[in-house]
Amino acid sequence: MPGPHLVQYCAMHSSILQTDNRADVATALAEDRWIVACLCAAWCGTCASYRATFDALAARHPDKYFLWVDIEDHADVVGDLDVENFPTLLIQRHEHVAFFGTVLPDANVAHRLVQAQSAMSDAELAAYADSTDERREWQAACNLRTLLG
Repeated sequence: MPGPHLVQYCAMHSSILQTDNRADVATALAEDRWIVACLCAAWCGTCASYRATFDALAARHPDKYFLWVDIEDHADVVGDLDVENFPTLLIQRHEHVAFFGTVLPDANVAHRLVQAQSAMSDAELAAYADSTDERREWQAACNLRTLLG
């Protein structure tokens, strides 16, 4: 019989965007919490191995909403996003996208990234989101609430 640490590791702590749960995901995205989405592809070996890491990250941050999105299965939602490599994380609160980019497939790197972004107040996040041309573009192109709306 597996020990308790193995049972917790196997538990799913993130949602997976599917055709039949888009309304539920949109409702979850509208809640007052941070969103952490992983944009990957089923054919990608790195993504397949990162899935367990992403769920472990979600378990470390139960106050945030974690969403796994296969960019090919849901190209109608994320098709215009410029996903250059995998895994790509999108971190957002309310209407402000705090981060959009490829990350190393390492749990500690992602954990520190999520911690750093979520440490910002709403005012700091708003200023940060408007601080560069790239971040201003994220607000227009990468907002998951808008993309799923």
